[in-house]
Amino acid sequence: MTVAQVRFPINLDAYKRITLDASNPTLTDEQREALRANIQLCRDAIVFFTATGAARGVGGHTGGPYDTVPEVMILDALFRGAADKFVPIFFDEAGHRVATQYLMAVLNGDMPAEQLTRYREAHAKLPGHPELGLTPGVKFSSGRLGHMWPYVNGVAMAHPGKVVFCLGSDGSQQEGNDAEAARLAVGQGLNVKLILDDNDVTIAGHPSNYLPGFSVAKTLAGHGLTILEGDGEDIDDLYRRICEAINTDGPVAVVNKRPMCVGIEGLEGSTHGHDVISVKLALQYLESRGLTDAVDFLKNVVAPKNDYTFIGSSDKLGSNRNVFGDAVVSVLSKFTPEERKEKVVCIDSDLEGSCGLKKIHDAYPEIFVAAGIMERGNISAAAGFGMEEGKQGIMGTFSAFLEMCISEITMARLNYSNLLCHFSHSGIDDMADNTCHFGLNNMFADNGLDDGYETRLYFPADANQMTACVESVFFDRGLRFIFSTRSKVPMILDGNGNELFGGDYKFVSGKDEVIREGSAGYIISFGDTLYRSLDAVERLKQEGIDVGLINKPTLNVVDEEMLAKVGKAPFVLVVESFNRRTGLGSRLGSWLLERGLTPKYGYLGVHQEGCGGLWEQFPYQGIDPSGIMAKVKELVG
Repeated sequence: MTVAQVRFPINLDAYKRITLDASNPTLTDEQREALRANIQLCRDAIVFFTATGAARGVGGHTGGPYDTVPEVMILDALFRGAADKFVPIFFDEAGHRVATQYLMAVLNGDMPAEQLTRYREAHAKLPGHPELGLTPGVKFSSGRLGHMWPYVNGVAMAHPGKVVFCLGSDGSQQEGNDAEAARLAVGQGLNVKLILDDNDVTIAGHPSNYLPGFSVAKTLAGHGLTILEGDGEDIDDLYRRICEAINTDGPVAVVNKRPMCVGIEGLEGSTHGHDVISVKLALQYLESRGLTDAVDFLKNVVAPKNDYTFIGSSDKLGSNRNVFGDAVVSVLSKFTPEERKEKVVCIDSDLEGSCGLKKIHDAYPEIFVAAGIMERGNISAAAGFGMEEGKQGIMGTFSAFLEMCISEITMARLNYSNLLCHFSHSGIDDMADNTCHFGLNNMFADNGLDDGYETRLYFPADANQMTACVESVFFDRGLRFIFSTRSKVPMILDGNGNELFGGDYKFVSGKDEVIREGSAGYIISFGDTLYRSLDAVERLKQEGIDVGLINKPTLNVVDEEMLAKVGKAPFVLVVESFNRRTGLGSRLGSWLLERGLTPKYGYLGVHQEGCGGLWEQFPYQGIDPSGIMAKVKELVG
């Protein structure tokens, strides 16, 4: 259904547009009643429209925006009361709390409430993190967790006479960026006020358990900030502390203690509240609130389906990001307990369930380290463990965060470390979080010199090849990066319909693989673009265009024999889900020319910011089978 055909089932016109004055830190009965009404209204709305993301299958995050409604309501009233005193933007460095930005955009009249019912849907311009210029009413791009405070410091420098707020969390405060931002804010006396949701919950657990020495308040106090700590659900005290922060010169942290998803039965205090509320629990909540129209709406949300049938690959799907963990466990099972403890460590950055490390945690907890949201420090720790010959450091996180670790990768290389990294969520498939979470610049990991310590980048095409890859390269020296997608992928089939990487298949590092032969030219691909390219190849063959397909699972090594083979073909087309500017395609053309090989050449990759949704990202970038076939026909002429 279109936005014009729906009606937002919660009456947002009931929002009370009150004004508050920070010079008076005491709420009147009328102000308190209005704030409480606004808090309840907005929490109801957030539960409802984020749950449409759950019903549609695109996910989302409910707990963070739901929890921080009280402070946002207070800030909104303060902005309205003295707009010239503040930079009136709800800067938030927990970007997944995007529901806050969308709801406030509606309340401020920048877009219709009905648009919220398309939360994270493809082409709805409501991605999983706020993007400036994409969504009406959104005033900043948050990027990844823990990146906004340093940026807000600069905003404060640009507006020295105004107060600037930055919403944060105990999770975002684990990032090293914030320690640097704290020192600058204190050193320069910047008028930045942090409003921090300290709920002791991140994706994989409770910081009080896995980082027992970590305290948000004590850490920031140690940097020199004024700390105002209290109960985030005590509206009078919360308002008083925010007023005190405004009236105190320099950087101040208002630290709010509350359980995650306070008041939501089945989620309160749970790590599950970090992500999107389930439809079941949302219905239960909305029914308890008497919001029958919202209940009826949510029950009728239908998830979009990709009805395209790919040929050349199986109906059976595998989750490579989880298979990585299974494969490592299989390798480690051959160690004695003493050997495992001595030779291997696995360090997680709060994403063990998302990149397969939970399999290792469950099987061998004695070698597993839950280290928190500290990608730079964690990759260096894993590399340091692997500095000695015979020792192996393992680290995993999202591919988008690889860009944060380039300097640490250089240090690992210079110290001759043995480091196995799993970067999941590579490319763009199933990425409703959108552009800031795309894993596009993975080739940056290969940043050494020609005579440097060995670095290898691998992107297996299916679950069979992932298992074979891990088993093959686990004991290799050097830096090894294995990439996988968020999405599940089918098994690649040979011409007879058998699983190509099953049976007695052995993975050979540095070797490219012929998937299909062809006389008209070759497509070179890898990872989750391989099965899409194979579908295009099979359909082109049916049309009489005899195209071949090469899999390049080792991304940064020239297979001279294969390059000579494809270099004699009429054309070569690289198809990938990496950044077109920095991916394989930007390199392989040079490799051909250096060897005097001059086929027609083209490369397809990610070239524009995302459209939201899941599988819709591929056709939007023109790297689905239809886009691949069109490019081949252009090259064939």
